[in-house]
Amino acid sequence: MNRTIAALALAAAFLPLDLALAQAPPARPAARPAEPRPEPKPQPRPHSLRVPVDPARVQVDDGDTVVIRWSKDDVEIVRILGIDTPETRHPAHDLPYAQSFGPEARAFARGAFAAANEVQLLRSRTLDPFGRTLGYVFVNGRNYSVLVVEARFSAETVTFYGDNGLPTEAAEVLAAAKAAGPVPFEPPHAFRGRMRQLTKWMADKGLEVEQ
Repeated sequence: MNRTIAALALAAAFLPLDLALAQAPPARPAARPAEPRPEPKPQPRPHSLRVPVDPARVQVDDGDTVVIRWSKDDVEIVRILGIDTPETRHPAHDLPYAQSFGPEARAFARGAFAAANEVQLLRSRTLDPFGRTLGYVFVNGRNYSVLVVEARFSAETVTFYGDNGLPTEAAEVLAAAKAAGPVPFEPPHAFRGRMRQLTKWMADKGLEVEQ
């Protein structure tokens, strides 16, 4: 009898703890440590001011990257700030398939620059880890990053990467993204990660990607 009473008393003592554990929200998984990023290199070209660009010298790579051919021997690759558009197919860059809305985002960029009478480039103070120019591009006076976000062909990246020393243009992108609402595609960085895994799996299996 005494043992039964003692057992009941012990169970009662632990009951509040059991209820608290049952009602507590599940523990969040530990955040994945950020991958080390190389130190940014300074931008050797004029920066922090708008530079006029001949529209005929602009070549669209995809929705967030353009190439400016200043001369035969001077080519500048510009990774447009504030945006990350769905990926197009680039087997050489571990992208054996295009992402949904990737071709549409590229077509939007091509249309915007084809209709441009005036293009300006506003460079950030630093290059990206691949040596590309980071900057905003203006088409007929409009911030292209805002245009493509408004069209819902791009996610904004200011929240993650900051304003890159260009707060006014970054704020415009954030406002456009808030007004546009959710995008209809998965985050491009997640798609790139899956494609890297797929490319490695195909290589391990001896499967070739058609170039």
